[in-house]
Amino acid sequence: MNKKVVEINGSKFEVDMDSAERIDTFKVGDNVKLFSRRYGESQIFSGVILGFYNFKNLPTIQVAYFENSFSVDGSIRFVNINSETKDFELLPANSYEAHFDRDGVMDSLNRKIEEATANVRDLKAKKAWFMKYYGKVFKPDKDGVSHE
Repeated sequence: MNKKVVEINGSKFEVDMDSAERIDTFKVGDNVKLFSRRYGESQIFSGVILGFYNFKNLPTIQVAYFENSFSVDGSIRFVNINSETKDFELLPANSYEAHFDRDGVMDSLNRKIEEATANVRDLKAKKAWFMKYYGKVFKPDKDGVSHE
């Protein structure tokens, strides 16, 4: 059996006579694509390799990925890929695809934080209004918290 590693268009293949097996090379920070088969549906997500963990019996690649591939909305998830992973398949991202960078993710997360902060301010204002107009009906307990 004669095996040879051949590079075709930037991808390395281990070739044995009539068959070919793809060999991908990854490093921390590489943009990747994750094919997900979770919950009975197939989806493709964009992600970034966070690290390689050479556990003795189960070498693992940790990937952060984004729930919405078209616009990073702050829904960052994490997955560990190894030989026991059944729901995800990892592939390198193509050079022509949009990649997510640190600044883009930070901008998205900052927008999410601003939205959440505005929501908290709104809830505090509603609470103050409620306590001002309806708080008199409730009697405070020993800790000063009003209850019916």
